[in-house]
Amino acid sequence: MSMAGNLRKVTHLSRVGGLRKVARLARRRPRVDLSHPARSPLGSSVVNCVTYREGERVPGGSDLVDAVERVRKHGDGFVWLGLHEPTDQEFAGIAELFDLHPLAVEDAIEAHQRPKLERYDETLFAVFKTVCYVEHEELTATSEVVDTGEIMVFVGEDFVITVRHGRHGSLGPLREELESDPDQLAKGPAAVLHAVADHVVDDYLQVTDAVQADIDQVEMDVFAENGARADPGRMYQLKRELLELKRAVVPLTRPVEDLATRPIRVVPPEIQAYFRDVLDHLMRVKEQIASFDELLNSILQAHLAQVTVAQNEDMRKITAWAAVIAVPTMVCGVYGMNFDHMPELHWTFGYPLVLGVISIACLVLHRGFRRNGWL
Repeated sequence: MSMAGNLRKVTHLSRVGGLRKVARLARRRPRVDLSHPARSPLGSSVVNCVTYREGERVPGGSDLVDAVERVRKHGDGFVWLGLHEPTDQEFAGIAELFDLHPLAVEDAIEAHQRPKLERYDETLFAVFKTVCYVEHEELTATSEVVDTGEIMVFVGEDFVITVRHGRHGSLGPLREELESDPDQLAKGPAAVLHAVADHVVDDYLQVTDAVQADIDQVEMDVFAENGARADPGRMYQLKRELLELKRAVVPLTRPVEDLATRPIRVVPPEIQAYFRDVLDHLMRVKEQIASFDELLNSILQAHLAQVTVAQNEDMRKITAWAAVIAVPTMVCGVYGMNFDHMPELHWTFGYPLVLGVISIACLVLHRGFRRNGWL
C-alpha cells in the first residue's frame, strides 16, 4: 500500500495519537527522502520537505510523517512542504495529515483561482497569482507579453504547504534566501507566507517595468513621422496582456491589507509590519497598471486621430486633383457634342487656343491648391 493510501486512514484519529498511528503505518515501507521528487512516495509533485527549528534547517531525513511528529512532539519549529501541480491522489494523504479544509484542497488542486485569503479554523489559506514577462524580439499583434501562474499557501501553527502551478515562480531561490536569514525564519510559518507574498509582488514590479518598455516603444512608433501606419493590433494586444496583469494584482490588495492590519492567529504582529511593506509595493504596482491603462487609451486615441487626419489629407488631395481634371473634362465634353455652329470650330488656331486655355486653367488651380496645402 502506498504512503498516500496509509495517510487516508487517519481521518478519525486524534491529533497526536493519529500521527503515531500514521507513523506506524508508514514504517511498513522503507523510508524515502521526499526532497527527491522522482522517488517521492507521495508522488512526483513533491518538490521538497524540510523541518526548521529556531530558524535553522534540521538535518536528516525528510520523511513527512516523522517530521510532523517530531515538530509537534517538541512543540517548536515547523515543516515546510513544497508541491508542484499535485493530483487528487497525491494530495489526499497530505490533506488528511494536516486536517486541511476540503474547499481549500479543491482550490489548491484545481488552480485558476482568484487571489484571496481565507481562514479555516486553525489554518490560513492564501492564493497568489504569479506573473512572468515573456521576452520577445518585436511586439506584434499576437505576442504573448505576460504569462501567469499560481501559488497557494497553507499556513498553520507548525507547518507551511506551498502549492505551485505554472511554468515559472520557483520557490527554490526563495527558500535559500530565507535559510540565509535564520532570525527571520525563526519567526515561524508566517515568515514564509510573507516571503512568498514579497516574492510575488517583486515579480509584479519587474513585469511592470518590462511592460513599460513595450508601451514606450509603441508610443514612439505612433508619434513617429508615419505614425498613422502603426499597427493598432499591437496596442490591443498590450491592453489584453495588461488586463491579465491587472487580474493578478488588483484582487490581491484586500488579502495583503488583511494580513497587514487585521489580527490573525497564525500571523504575529511583528510579521504584520513586513506585510505593510508588501502592501506599499503592491499599491505602487496597482497605480502603475492604472496609469498604463490610461496611457494606452491615450495612445490608441492619438493613433485614431492620426488616421482620421491622414484620411482627411487623402480626401483633400483627391478632391484637388478631381477639380483640376474637371476643367479639361468640361471643355472636351462641350466640344465633343459636334454641333455645326460652335465658336471657333472651323478656325485654324481654335484647337491650340482650347488646349492653351485648358492648360492655363489647370495650372492656376494646381498652384492655388498647393498654396493652401491641399497638394
